[in-house]
Amino acid sequence: MKRAIPVVVLSIAGLVPVWLYQPSAGSSTVQATTPAPSSTSSGSAGSSGGNVVTSSTITTEKGPVQLQVTFDGTKITAVKMLQQPDHPQTEAAVPKLIAETLEAQSADIDTVSGATITSEAYKKSLQATIDENAKTAAKASASPTQAASKTVDGTAVDTEKGTVQVQVTFEGDKISAVKMLQQPNHPQTTAAVPKLVAETLEAQSADIDTVSGATITSEGYKESLQAAIDAKG
Repeated sequence: MKRAIPVVVLSIAGLVPVWLYQPSAGSSTVQATTPAPSSTSSGSAGSSGGNVVTSSTITTEKGPVQLQVTFDGTKITAVKMLQQPDHPQTEAAVPKLIAETLEAQSADIDTVSGATITSEAYKKSLQATIDENAKTAAKASASPTQAASKTVDGTAVDTEKGTVQVQVTFEGDKISAVKMLQQPNHPQTTAAVPKLVAETLEAQSADIDTVSGATITSEGYKESLQAAIDAKG
């Protein structure tokens, strides 16, 4: 019996580590994952979308330089190098040039020390894309939109030669087209109508000359035209 006691004690001691390391039924493991940072090319910055303008290639003694610039209206939102010299100083200079461009919103930026040739070609290429974007914006604003187009029928004017009625199309405030809905069936009227329409498009009003030999039709035309202009508002 005396020998059995130590054995029991040793058995109990051996179980102690097992009890200590047994996990509780309510425990859980939480693993936090940190997302990897997104990588961007050293030759691009900003967001995509908008009007994308590609410059012509500028050849320098260090190599070709070509940009692709994205605009949101007149704002520069992204710059991407399509071609650049294969040189360590250029590689280091490009991110600085792009960062300055996005901040300055123009080609009026500093030349990067050690990459003067690339910097000058970059600025020249950048200015060319800015100019091209401005031309595109100017054309878009000058072009009348479909929503601004409006067609108005003038009143039907009865004359002794027959009824005269015009239909006028406006693009904004501009008269862009005139169509005869009704006109006297007479050779002089047929000859006069193109002249009346041409004068209307040039004068942009009903203040035009009467066509000789078609006085009655001319007066009816001008009355119907003025009614359409007044109705357009």
